[in-house]
Amino acid sequence: MFSFDPSEEQKMLIEAAKRYAANDLRPAAHDADESGQLPQPLIDKGWELGVLQASVPEAYGGFGDRSAVTGLLAAEELGYGDLAGSLAMMAPSTFAIPILVAGTEEQKDRWLRPVVEAEWRPYVAALVEPAFDFYAGAMQTAAVRENGNYVLNGRKCMVPFADKAPAMLVFAMLEERPQAFIVPATTPGVTVGDREKLLGIGALPTHPVKLEDVRLPAELLLGGNQGADLWPALAASQVAVASLAVGVSRAALDYSLSYAKEREVWGAPIAQKQSVAFMLAEMATEIEAIRLLVWEAAWMLDRGQAATKEAHLAMVGACDMAMMVTDRAVQILGGHGYIREHPVELWMRNGRGFPTYTGLAMV
Repeated sequence: MFSFDPSEEQKMLIEAAKRYAANDLRPAAHDADESGQLPQPLIDKGWELGVLQASVPEAYGGFGDRSAVTGLLAAEELGYGDLAGSLAMMAPSTFAIPILVAGTEEQKDRWLRPVVEAEWRPYVAALVEPAFDFYAGAMQTAAVRENGNYVLNGRKCMVPFADKAPAMLVFAMLEERPQAFIVPATTPGVTVGDREKLLGIGALPTHPVKLEDVRLPAELLLGGNQGADLWPALAASQVAVASLAVGVSRAALDYSLSYAKEREVWGAPIAQKQSVAFMLAEMATEIEAIRLLVWEAAWMLDRGQAATKEAHLAMVGACDMAMMVTDRAVQILGGHGYIREHPVELWMRNGRGFPTYTGLAMV
């Protein structure tokens, strides 16, 4: 059975992430969303926390061993500060973690060091496709073998920093199995489109990517010629996104609870009104329930289990929970909830998008 007591190392990382979220991410969130730009020093400071580096062994340039539980504990605190900033800072994890768990020794040695040993650089993954029924097990992007190499064709969307990425990890179907390919930015046939305009995460630049007869040598298929089982990595992405949803929802609950205690109507705080009190209680209950689902899935991943079902349940539950909690936070603030000077409207817009964020974070 897993323990609810974090280790000393986990406590240190949680506290560091919490300080960064409170002192840096949260104060910058409003202006970053309005301007559509995240200050680079903000991302760099988050990178210095070493969340990814602590998951990569020293042999590949890091200083720790991967733990999905440790990663999600940090992600939850980061999400409490700001989702767009968290996704930006964590973007290189979406490139590095699949290589760490499914790559060959040569791929790990070649590609992990440039990510973890240097300053933050936008190595990213391209998973999501522009389809309402997108499912990672039946992607439209396809790869075929040709003369010992591979040819990719398809479209991706919501790829962070695609216009600046030194390399992308592109997911595609190969012989009816989801596989991933390391695609350097200079590869012919890769076209990055204009920045997307999204309802939420407005400070995070995302782009569509078109792949037209992209030819890759065999060594860029993750896992070597036989490919790799990517479902544990995809589960790790669902766990990461779900933990961010818990963080965003916690922020919305705390803000609306504080407001409800201070806002008086007819001589009493609205927190004492039964309708508001019941909403707050249900918000808190749902957050705690989903947090346990997320922890269980991460714990199973750390034990070497696939956790495919558990991660999917955590993700589905977290998406519904985040939408409910952030929507009710807006309701509790009343007219103030609709004003952009209060963060609850931003959290609601971000919360609406969680079903589409798979692949944007990894633990």
